Amino acid sequence: MSLKSTLKAASRHLRPGLASEFRSLQSDSSLTLGQMAAWRVRSMETIESLQDVEFSVSSQWGEDGIIDWLIERAGIPARLHSFIEFGVQSYRVSNTRFLLQLRNWRGLIMDDGPEALLSVKADGLCWKYDLTAKQAFITRDNINDLIASAGFSGEVGLLSIDVDGNDYWVWEAITAINPVVFVCEYNAVFGDVQPISIPYDPGFSRAQAHFSHLYFGASIAALRSLAARKGYRFVGTNLAANDAFFVREDYAQRFVDRSLRNIRALPSKFRESRNREGQLNYIGGLDRLQAIATMPVVNTVTGQQTSLGDLKRVYSDVWLSSMTGQSAQPGSEQP
Repeated sequence: MSLKSTLKAASRHLRPGLASEFRSLQSDSSLTLGQMAAWRVRSMETIESLQDVEFSVSSQWGEDGIIDWLIERAGIPARLHSFIEFGVQSYRVSNTRFLLQLRNWRGLIMDDGPEALLSVKADGLCWKYDLTAKQAFITRDNINDLIASAGFSGEVGLLSIDVDGNDYWVWEAITAINPVVFVCEYNAVFGDVQPISIPYDPGFSRAQAHFSHLYFGASIAALRSLAARKGYRFVGTNLAANDAFFVREDYAQRFVDRSLRNIRALPSKFRESRNREGQLNYIGGLDRLQAIATMPVVNTVTGQQTSLGDLKRVYSDVWLSSMTGQSAQPGSEQP
């Protein structure tokens, strides 16, 4: 058992009055280990893919390491040491908490629930760092005002979006800031061939849209298309295949071609689907697509709307092989 997991397990048996103090000790220990990992990652000038530099301190998967490596290679100047992240829930698991604590960047976090506001105060983040936390339900119509009213504008170092729904449409609408590094959740169940997203719905809820929780967000192809239009270069995904990473072209020119040998988008294999009773049912592979085949999607390039099941080709042969363990047959198509 790792030190991090040992401390977490021990904290469950503490008296309530000691929980905050022990959580601080756990955080300090994790940060020390994370700092050691960051030193190693920063020394890697050339890597095969982003998966080579993954590690997690506060992120769900390996995003902490990827972000730290991208920031180091990009050479972002001090005046741009700021970040914005929304869809953070309690902020105890996020893409920017480690960045805040390790590099002391200025930050803005937003979520529609009160958990972030409560936890950042309980953890002392509001006085230890220049961190603004706002409770807001984010739409493409209010996102720029929310950012500007928090005192952020123009160039920033990093933007991370994970709203479990209108991610594509919110990013498309953002004009108040111009981030150097952009991180966005993608829905790998939507495949890697079609540039598709859920149709925009300002009141979208992942839990209510479909009982499986598999219907949300946009495909990696949709995000890559939008990134190109906005002047960003796709640099890869994490191994878990839920987050995609982009670097603004003026900074990408500094290091991407010489430092990244293999830029790829990966299919996901985690099984987070639910049954109608809300319980995990662990369906995987192509069955995930079948579960939401009747749900509508919109082609973000043409504007045409259809259902997932009516698309002739959703996955590339490479993704099909990875997901099923079988080589695709010549001329084959999947539902």
